[in-house]
Amino acid sequence: MVTGRLGYNSDNDRYGLLVSDIWENDGFHCGECLEVMVDGKWVATRMEMSAGREWYLVGTGYKGDLEYIMARI
Repeated sequence: MVTGRLGYNSDNDRYGLLVSDIWENDGFHCGECLEVMVDGKWVATRMEMSAGREWYLVGTGYKGDLEYIMARI
């Protein structure tokens, strides 16, 4: 697994995974699976977009601004 943080990629309007400020994944698509840190535990989730065009992580409280959320793939 590769661990980093989520970052917004303005080139493709998607959130991707940054490791040391280098794109490991330059943009997740709807339905793509990953794990994120929630209250000190890794939680399996997937990236989705709401009808209002807001990115969110299924099964977590994360939505909208996802910058700096610890994640791994």
